[in-house]
Amino acid sequence: MIDQITALRADVLVLMDVDHDLDLRALTALRDRLAQAGIDYPAIFGAAPNRGVPTGLDLDRDGRLAEPEDAQGFAGFRGQGGLAILSRRPILRDQVREFSSFLWADLPGALMPAELGPEARDILRLSTTAHWEVPVDIGQGRILRLLVWHGTTPAFDGAEDMNGRRNHDETAFWSRLLDGDLPFPAPPPPFVILGQANADPDRGDGRPEAIRALLADPRLQDPLARHVPSETVDYGRDIGRLRVTYVLPSADLTAAAAGHGAARVEASRHWPVWVDLQF
Repeated sequence: MIDQITALRADVLVLMDVDHDLDLRALTALRDRLAQAGIDYPAIFGAAPNRGVPTGLDLDRDGRLAEPEDAQGFAGFRGQGGLAILSRRPILRDQVREFSSFLWADLPGALMPAELGPEARDILRLSTTAHWEVPVDIGQGRILRLLVWHGTTPAFDGAEDMNGRRNHDETAFWSRLLDGDLPFPAPPPPFVILGQANADPDRGDGRPEAIRALLADPRLQDPLARHVPSETVDYGRDIGRLRVTYVLPSADLTAAAAGHGAARVEASRHWPVWVDLQF
């Protein structure tokens, strides 16, 4: 993975499925390894994800409590599979906004299944991992806001389609935020919505309406759409290649190029995705 990161030489690097620890020791160790390999990231950011946070409820209704399926986000332990950011540019920590505690039931038009019951409506968060707004100082008094998330897989549930519905709504959060429909101010441009939606607009499981809406939003652009192939993951013979990872800059930005890393990330089915923005 170190070789792949150094080959990309990204100014800002967003990582998925990074286990979170309180003092960011693992992320700091990665930064140090990268520095030894010739690429410096003086700014890092990580915050505790929802994965593994107990709800005290039997969300999958199997008669057992405190299972991975019963947490705010599926995980074997608290902090598993979080998000992390490394940046060559300063991260404005005092302006970071974390939306990860926002309740699923409070999203306008939420598809939360009724089978979960009123107790779940009062406690279950929308984010299985996290939703963040992380401002980065790009110089000359300009700030680029990173709107980062990692949606749940839209499968491995029952007829109520809890995961499919939640996956849809995790992506729909960004449209609602930009529309001003949430109890948070919409982010001013320039910004980039980026992360793993775990949803393909045309194929695979799930409810594609939310990711289609983002891709069609005139406030955004999709530089990777010009890249062939645009798929970002290969799930093998049964499912095949899908597009599930996105980097969608606001329409005011100039995207000079976009593409995939030359090889899939080590021990992963995913390709790294990059976009070259000019300021």
